[in-house]
Amino acid sequence: MSTTTPDAAPSLIELEIHAGIATLTLNRPEKRNAITDGMRSDFIAALEKIGADNTVRALVLTGAGKGFCAGGDVAGMQRRMDAPAGEVGFNGWSRQQRVHHSVSLLHTMPKPVIAAVNGGANGLGADMAMACDFVLASDAASFAWSYIKRGLIPDGGGMYFLPRRVGLSRAKELIFTGRKVEPDEALRLGIADRVTSAQNLLADAHAWATELSQGSAAAIALGKSILNQSFESPAEQVFAKGSQAQGICYTTQQHRDAVLAFLNAGKEKAA
Repeated sequence: MSTTTPDAAPSLIELEIHAGIATLTLNRPEKRNAITDGMRSDFIAALEKIGADNTVRALVLTGAGKGFCAGGDVAGMQRRMDAPAGEVGFNGWSRQQRVHHSVSLLHTMPKPVIAAVNGGANGLGADMAMACDFVLASDAASFAWSYIKRGLIPDGGGMYFLPRRVGLSRAKELIFTGRKVEPDEALRLGIADRVTSAQNLLADAHAWATELSQGSAAAIALGKSILNQSFESPAEQVFAKGSQAQGICYTTQQHRDAVLAFLNAGKEKAA
């Protein structure tokens, strides 16, 4: 992870923060940003840093070059196959813990997260996009849950996130075939929330991130945490969590300032 200086070697994970918006770029364009184990460690570190930084209001995730993320690194697959038979299972389990941790950090980030999908999002790349709150696709983007072509199932959260966006039967069709979804279809199915031109992708993502993060940071974080659980929770649990969160919101400076400003504006109109 790096906020590179002109003389520094490029990092595989680039983090820039400007005007309260963090931009996290997967920076391995010659491999369409396929994720290595080392990249994943830097990715996790960057996400933890962003989550803990109160000056950051929102996150934009994107890829360098022509691809968003081609999924897992093929060299890593080769190493897994070459491992002694008695170690394959546990090695795979250990790696999966890191994959799931990175995706969970995206999903539970206490601020809005936008995937700015600049090119192909395949396998793990497609899953990572779905883990974000919103997906902004360029007209050069595509999505494919291509795990089936390697004899695998989605391991980056796709079996959880994709049905919630497109419905169960459509998710099965996309996962069982591994076919490519172009931007127009992605928008129609709900895989993407918006489509824009490749030239305007980052500018539009940053503008949207700014719009989404203008409100109380506490209210956004609390609301997101409850919304993320609402499909699995009974109504009474959602109501109870909402009541607890609202009690916290009552104590925040943002709430106090907003109410006082509203009351003062009313007094000025009445005068």
